[in-house]
Amino acid sequence: MKIALIGYGKMGKTIEQLAIEKGHEIILKIGSANSQDFTTENIKKADVAIEFSTPANAFSNVKKCLENGVPTICGTTAWLSNLPIAKHLAIEYNTALIYASNFSIGVNIFFAINKQLAKMMAPHTQYNVILEEIHHTQKLDSPSGTAVTLAEGILENYSSKTNWVNTPTDKPSELSIISKRIDPAPGTHRITYRSAIDTIEITHTAHSRIGFASGALTAAEFVVGKNGIFTMADVLGL
Repeated sequence: MKIALIGYGKMGKTIEQLAIEKGHEIILKIGSANSQDFTTENIKKADVAIEFSTPANAFSNVKKCLENGVPTICGTTAWLSNLPIAKHLAIEYNTALIYASNFSIGVNIFFAINKQLAKMMAPHTQYNVILEEIHHTQKLDSPSGTAVTLAEGILENYSSKTNWVNTPTDKPSELSIISKRIDPAPGTHRITYRSAIDTIEITHTAHSRIGFASGALTAAEFVVGKNGIFTMADVLGL
């Protein structure tokens, strides 16, 4: 598989290492120092593009890959107002797109557990639910994309909460996301249901970037040769 890495920071370099170990070929590496190499000619040589850049650049990067018919994996968060356009482009140019706020296999299983727990807890109004996420201080977005996905999973299934806020709140209808930035912290997400009687808590803690990188590579292997819009649930059969 010939891979274009769009965004060559810590995550891109980890993906590169894992891809080479699995026998794949990195044919293009685009970072801030060589953006001029991100050309139509170069991107068309790839079987798949894996995009981990910045919120400011993500949509234009994804757009360029899709318009050139290259299946694209995107893990950059905080650009989602343009995600519907990106999905339309994938269909228009007969290619494929997978966006995920988190590509870790463990986190995607955690997403499914979170939804199921919210559904089970919804009738029990004596519990209040809050969400906490902890990342390193270089994390660009707050709350994290993973936290937003978890919050959306709760709101879909826990009828007493109607919206999330990125601050402590006393309003019963609001789901509080508490964001902390502490070094070193690859990523912890915790959902807590608390009542006067007891507390129920589920937690996912990442130990390194390898889980995210490995999941993105698994998604890339899945999407090559396919057309359409897919999710990590499709990749993992969840």
